[in-house]
Amino acid sequence: MALELRPGCECCDRDLPADAGGAFICSFECTFCAACAQRLGHRCPNCGGELLARPRRPAAALARNPASTTRVWRPAGCAGA
Repeated sequence: MALELRPGCECCDRDLPADAGGAFICSFECTFCAACAQRLGHRCPNCGGELLARPRRPAAALARNPASTTRVWRPAGCAGA
């Protein structure tokens, strides 16, 4: 099973294309931009897990395995950071 590669930051809703850098995920695939990950101390506000750089999916692989189009936006969960 491939990573979902969610399309946006859960805190600020910034776009995070699957073929671009600057996205961070936890083991549950909660997704954050670099600025929010840094503000959160690289800890997921949902599970407490470590936020690591999300790998990029090459264009050829995206054609066969497209990224998710479902946005998850939980700004209230990031407010305390």
